[in-house]
Amino acid sequence: MTSCSNSSPLRLGIAGLGTVGAGTIRLLRMNADLLSARAGRKLEVVAVSARDRTRDRGIDVSTLRWHENPLDLVSDPDVDVVVELIGGSEGPARALVEKALSAGKPVVTANKALLAVHGSALAQLSADNNAPLLFEAAVAGGIPAIKTVREGLAADKLLHVGGILNGTCNYILTVMRETGKDFDLVLKDAQDLGYAEADPSTDIDGIDAAHKLTILAGLAFGRPVAFDSVQVEGIRQIGAIDFAFARTLGYRIKLLGLARLTDAGLQARVAPCLLPHNAPIAQVDGVFNAVVAEGEFVGRIMLEGRGAGAGPTACAVTADLVDIARGHTIPVWGVQASAEPALRACPAGTGAGAFYLRLMVEDRPGVIADITAVLRDCGVSLRSMLQHPAENETTPYVPLVLVTHQTSESSMQEAITKIDALSVVTDSPVMIRIETA
Repeated sequence: MTSCSNSSPLRLGIAGLGTVGAGTIRLLRMNADLLSARAGRKLEVVAVSARDRTRDRGIDVSTLRWHENPLDLVSDPDVDVVVELIGGSEGPARALVEKALSAGKPVVTANKALLAVHGSALAQLSADNNAPLLFEAAVAGGIPAIKTVREGLAADKLLHVGGILNGTCNYILTVMRETGKDFDLVLKDAQDLGYAEADPSTDIDGIDAAHKLTILAGLAFGRPVAFDSVQVEGIRQIGAIDFAFARTLGYRIKLLGLARLTDAGLQARVAPCLLPHNAPIAQVDGVFNAVVAEGEFVGRIMLEGRGAGAGPTACAVTADLVDIARGHTIPVWGVQASAEPALRACPAGTGAGAFYLRLMVEDRPGVIADITAVLRDCGVSLRSMLQHPAENETTPYVPLVLVTHQTSESSMQEAITKIDALSVVTDSPVMIRIETA
């Protein structure tokens, strides 16, 4: 792929002047001399587009050409590169990126949803029109996850990739562990502090992390991944009691996105997991993200840093602009575009592992025998069992935790269905996968 001539400034048109868009303009201005030296030419914002021209964004945009319609950035003859910071997998963001690539203009975007849902088609547009599409900011903010997986590890065969990919969930789980507060209360605190959105479902239901995992898996394995092939679980079902049991068992709870290639196909999942408390990734707390990759030759690596925010994300956007200015571009998935289909997903229930199962059961003799009989009949072997006393003498139910040996996911799901139907069990069982590191 080629880039614009490096004899003149690289002229930028930015669509979206929210936190990241304004932060990117601020960074480009503050570090102008440094960036010119590193890019070999000036990086100059010449045009912008946003919904509200009157809003105070803390930056002066009065000297920039303003386009009411973001698609007009593509036809603007003074714009060399389109920077899409609108967000969302559809609407103006998708239309802008598709139009720019079709016109042969390079695109830099931070739009994880767009890449996760339409990455295959956009990669083909990029290749067909010799128009670079860069998206370092789409995964893990300021962590150079894209460059590491796609370029730094290009010589190795990757076995799995993933990590802690959502800072909101990591913050909530960290505070729950440290304070003993339940989910709803910590979520409200996170919203008050600005760490969670008014509608937090994209974060706490695992969708945001799944978008990022879809991109990482495509880069790691050199082919697009269908977003709807990723199994997604959120953190709503995790209670303060689970952290108490996890601490007793020597674990911490994290929302992980993990993708592995197996003989049966791609296994990609976002779900809460129990991790040994001393595992490096288990120590990543608060709003921080961590990206983990493992290759046959390099072994395991982990990158940690802030996964969101104006500063980290603007740095990632600008790093892509420096690459375009230098003429350093690379195919979207790290390999030449082809007509190969998306990676085939493993059939549901084909995974295996150890599991944590928390139940609320009647406090009377024979209950444990009933439950272990179900597990036996489903071929699930127990490693350990914990029971906490009832909160008071009048409570007829007590929490019971079962930890299994390695077993198939299908066997575990069958057991949970049967256990949930027992009259001695109240509330829905909570199952959390156990990862070794």
